Amino acid sequence: MKKMTLNYSTREINSNFKIKVYGMVDGKKVNTLVGVSGLIRMLDGAIDLINRLLDRAFCGMGDKVECKLRRGIKVSFYTY
Repeated sequence: MKKMTLNYSTREINSNFKIKVYGMVDGKKVNTLVGVSGLIRMLDGAIDLINRLLDRAFCGMGDKVECKLRRGIKVSFYTY
């Protein structure tokens, strides 16, 4: 089985975006800024989902890209 990896380097992601997670994670309310490792931890290591979110963020034309997930979590990517 092939190990999933990110399509972008963590340095590239963290230098382009501030990532904010809002919602219920493990039964707790969360509203915090995270890095790449925090995003992976909060989304339970779903690398394929994170790659899709990052593709949307890098293709986004505005200052902010919001991704609302069915599990009750909203991930926002802020460009800076």
